Amino acid sequence: MAEALTPRQIVAALDKHIVGQGAAKKAVAVAIRNRWRRQQLPVELRKAITPKNIILIGPTGVGKTEIARRLADLVEAPFVKVEATKFTEVGYVGRDVESMVRDLVEVAIGLVKRRQKDRVREKAQERVTERLLDLLVPPPKSGPWEPEGEKEDAEKRGRTREKFREMLLAGELEERVVELSVEQKSAPVQVFSSMGMENMDVDLQSMFDRLIPKSNAPRQLPIGDARKVLLEQETEALIDRAAVSEQAIELVENHGMIFLDEIDKVCGPQQSSGPDVSRQGVQRDLLPIVEGTTVNTKHGPVKTDHVLFIAAGAFHASKPSDLMPELQGRFPIRVELIDLSRDDFLRILTEPEHALTKQYAELLRTEGIDLEFTREGIEALADVAYELNRTTQNIGARRLHTILERVVEDISFEGPDLAEKKVLVDGAIVREKIGAITKKEDLSKYML
Repeated sequence: MAEALTPRQIVAALDKHIVGQGAAKKAVAVAIRNRWRRQQLPVELRKAITPKNIILIGPTGVGKTEIARRLADLVEAPFVKVEATKFTEVGYVGRDVESMVRDLVEVAIGLVKRRQKDRVREKAQERVTERLLDLLVPPPKSGPWEPEGEKEDAEKRGRTREKFREMLLAGELEERVVELSVEQKSAPVQVFSSMGMENMDVDLQSMFDRLIPKSNAPRQLPIGDARKVLLEQETEALIDRAAVSEQAIELVENHGMIFLDEIDKVCGPQQSSGPDVSRQGVQRDLLPIVEGTTVNTKHGPVKTDHVLFIAAGAFHASKPSDLMPELQGRFPIRVELIDLSRDDFLRILTEPEHALTKQYAELLRTEGIDLEFTREGIEALADVAYELNRTTQNIGARRLHTILERVVEDISFEGPDLAEKKVLVDGAIVREKIGAITKKEDLSKYML
């Protein structure tokens, strides 16, 4: 698993996509490595060690969510991202906080299934080949046979079957149409949608699937498409469903990660009067999940004692100390992400593996256009982004999306019709496109 990566390797992997924020990268890298360290300990000691949950504090657009998203890609473990604002306290419309654990289990089920499918794929492909040969060379129908002719017919069918096998493996029959039986998917049953009922409609759907007999319908498909259908059927048949559920629950309990975004939106002083919806109430509901409890899912009970929680928030109108003391204690590591500087914008536009300037260049390359940003042009983009964030609403790196889209808007629109396929974006073009709208009276019309 990727948890065997050293903290330095994890930070290096994150550096390929995210500029700066070294303290946050270091904190998540250590948290991931600690999970691997815990697995090396004796069982009794392992139970006593709980994950050190993290709060990422910083304004919008500085990389909080991006760090979590990239970490999810890097770590081969169940991961879900949820917004705290989706939850409200019991009695009001909103999702039950336990649903995020159920979502995590479903992610783990998919992860384990993919791993098992990879393991049985070779055997499944062999079975698919045999089924395709059965369709191409049907076995004889049951009936009276002449003893002396039966052997001869069997040998003839065997030779024909082997000939078709060679053609099949050589890819010579991909366009040939065969008829196979495909299971008809029944429409899902949606009965409950109230808070706390998310899992019940899934359970009802499973119950109806067991009660209602499955219907199969014949379909005419080219062998190329039929192979995909049959491969899915055979891999599903070879997978041990009970083992999938057991492994998924074990994976969630020891390696699961939940990114709890917008935690500051449910943070604030306790209301002296009126309903305290989605503030103290949500925190009280979150507390047992973060502290460690058992959540019932359709795959079995799941303990959250060792699930790693990473919370994030801008904390403009509140501060982390406004959280309930009990919840604060469950997030011992706090990392403050810093505002992006002009040099940070410059690095964001050039250094990451899939930098924005590279994305736009590759998009327009599909039209045969060679879009190139000069150093002066990139510096102008960084200057404008930094200045707009400083003088207006600070939206961090998201400002670059708005500015770049504005700069290349005409090129993108006229791209298919351009006679000159080489386009150079320099400082003059950036100032021409952006300069007119950096005046405050026009800003609200064009800029986020």
